[in-house]
Amino acid sequence: MRNEIKTAAIVAIIVVVAIGGIGYYFTTLDKPKEISLQNPVSDNKQNSDAATSIGTKTVPQVDESQYPLAPNLVGISGYVNTTPEDLKAAMKDKVVLYDFWTYSCINCIRTFPYLKAWNEKYSDKGLLIIGVHSPEFEFEKDINNVKMAVAKYGLKYPTVLDNDHSTWNAFGNRYWPAEYLTDSLGHIRHTHFGEGAYDETEKVIQQLLDERNQRLGLNVNSDQSLVNIKEHQFANQQTPELYFGYNFATGRSFLGNSEGFKADEIVSYSLPSNLQQDKFYLEGQWQNLPDSMKLVSQTGRIVLPYFAKDVHIVAANKADLQIMLDGNPISSSYAGTDVQNGIIHVSENRLYNIVSSSTAGSHTLTIAAQSGFQIYTFTFG
Repeated sequence: MRNEIKTAAIVAIIVVVAIGGIGYYFTTLDKPKEISLQNPVSDNKQNSDAATSIGTKTVPQVDESQYPLAPNLVGISGYVNTTPEDLKAAMKDKVVLYDFWTYSCINCIRTFPYLKAWNEKYSDKGLLIIGVHSPEFEFEKDINNVKMAVAKYGLKYPTVLDNDHSTWNAFGNRYWPAEYLTDSLGHIRHTHFGEGAYDETEKVIQQLLDERNQRLGLNVNSDQSLVNIKEHQFANQQTPELYFGYNFATGRSFLGNSEGFKADEIVSYSLPSNLQQDKFYLEGQWQNLPDSMKLVSQTGRIVLPYFAKDVHIVAANKADLQIMLDGNPISSSYAGTDVQNGIIHVSENRLYNIVSSSTAGSHTLTIAAQSGFQIYTFTFG
């Protein structure tokens, strides 16, 4: 009997404990969990002490004061896609990407797909792109020409005309293209000169947007995917850029004719019997100008032995150019985008694509032109 009582007591105790445990379990299911943003859950205490959580992402604290402040936009002579007042208001609390460019620069043109993609992806998340148009040639100072280029390439972000290079000099810039990226407080946090390193720049954009969200108390994470655009592939070697203006000729040997450059004079040029690669040769009467050469005889030719994949010219005035490659009319497999049936119709002051090929190689390009044709430079890619 005693054993039966003892067994019954033990069973009763077990039942009571079980009921209590089940009740506690269901009580805890109804109780909300609390996570402090000041002390986020982390396996790494050092990170939790030196960072702030935004959403599900931890953003490291940064001492912005160690970075220089971006200078103001100064000496601006014109505005495209914005006004001075609207631009000033738009810059407040924004991550700003200053893109120094000029519209006849092929290296600048090849960055546009990335800039346009970043503008579309991040402009509503706190990024502001400002195109700082700093001209290389005189015709690039014309705001109508710049507006034409902005429309042609579909650039929807603000562009300012830095015709006297005042902002260029304030930044201490020396390159086209050049990217200066500032945080939302205006400190320059990243720079890149020339083409390339697009993934690196975009990752910094994302980082600075996260810091901005933290500073402004916005519980938003930036998209961590990267823009997927095929990057231009350069040849291992190529002919360097060749200038026609005598102001660009100091210390450089672009012109192969023995007559050479003669400032502000009209010179009769004759083709020599031997031609060297990476130099251009003239035939006819050409006026030597500070940034270009202008054909004044009825007809004339330019002959260029080069090594590259693509060939471009910066040209002005109305003219029809006949294009020959290696002594023959240029074929469709080599013709650039501006060539139609072996002819380029120059009608605007801009960059023209003459040769476009899949691989780099040595060729001789001949351009036959008429009076009035003006050429500034050969560029390659």
